[in-house]
Amino acid sequence: MTHDAPSAPNWSFRADEAARSVTRLFGQPLFFLPGTHIAAITRPSGRLQNLARPWHYWWQAHYLDCLVDTGRRELGGEGHPPAKFDVDSLPSAGKLASRLVAGIRLRNFLTVVNNYYDDMAWLALGTLRLEKLAEDTRKTSGRRRNARVLKSLTLQFDSATTDDLGGGTFWSKKRDFKNTPATAPVALFYARTGQRAKAQALLDWLDAKLFDPEQGMYRDGLRIAPGGEVLLEGGIYTYNQGPVLGALLELGGTANLQHASALVLSVARSLTLQAPLTGRTATVLRCEGTGDGGLFTGILIRYLALAAVDERLPADIRTTAAMLVNDTAEAFWEGRRIVSAQEPLARRGPRLVFSARPEVPARRCYPAGAAVELSTQLQAWMILEAAASIPGTAEELSH
Repeated sequence: MTHDAPSAPNWSFRADEAARSVTRLFGQPLFFLPGTHIAAITRPSGRLQNLARPWHYWWQAHYLDCLVDTGRRELGGEGHPPAKFDVDSLPSAGKLASRLVAGIRLRNFLTVVNNYYDDMAWLALGTLRLEKLAEDTRKTSGRRRNARVLKSLTLQFDSATTDDLGGGTFWSKKRDFKNTPATAPVALFYARTGQRAKAQALLDWLDAKLFDPEQGMYRDGLRIAPGGEVLLEGGIYTYNQGPVLGALLELGGTANLQHASALVLSVARSLTLQAPLTGRTATVLRCEGTGDGGLFTGILIRYLALAAVDERLPADIRTTAAMLVNDTAEAFWEGRRIVSAQEPLARRGPRLVFSARPEVPARRCYPAGAAVELSTQLQAWMILEAAASIPGTAEELSH
């Protein structure tokens, strides 16, 4: 008697399910204004409640990145005809992303500038990807605005990247903290906009000041105390490793690619845990809670997915990256919860809720009746998109 091998997961379908859940549960026009889009921070909640809460600029920036991920899949590819993630009568992901940039600017008092350079770096990276999507789809709407956004934010990064502390990028307008959360995404932005020397200088600064050779990863930052003393904040966070990995891959070259390979192995060794999957136990990325931490591991996995498909890296490194992405995505998918018809969340239609942690099912993390945070749902969506971006399986990559 023979048994057929189990079919590979349909990651594109799963990512679409996550995209529909997040956009319908959290998405809404800003102030009822046509042509705008913004995400609520918590559901269930009303529009007035949302306006009274902090709106989390950088969560919206990652919402933009997720919409661009979905928009790229909507273009179709080999064996996948172009198709909207949602029904044909509703906006495409690319159109929602463009409306979101408009909503962010209006909600931020007619500017994209705020007090935190890392926030602005995430928005710049998302807008840059949106602009590439518009170019690839030959869309013209919003492109002048995108150009203005990118020009304005580039000026901010140039002002925050100074020789203080030997280099690096300040975290905020207070200019008392240079850290990986700001320096790494700014380096990636510079690399993607052709400013390679600036990008490499920032990576070199991170290596000199914040790289921990024992752990093989990047610490948080250097803070200037009121008396002028420089204090090391040595925390190792998942999301800090992600944009460094992205910048190393974007710049390329022997040294950067070797460093990228070592970083993937360090992440696999030190930032993982075991989670139950159907029929097995898998090694998955650890997550870092709710609130801002609810985004951290999704950000790392976005860049691990780039490593998984980068043929300049050794096959074993690509396989390791792919398995971390796929197994973490599988854990989030298996742990999902379908919103029941009796819950307030169901007013927007049957939807999925994902856990904040891959080793804990959503029914425990977000039981029926609990408020659900945008950050954690974006993280799960981002992880499912990352899995959808890797062709084949980890086993195929190893051959």
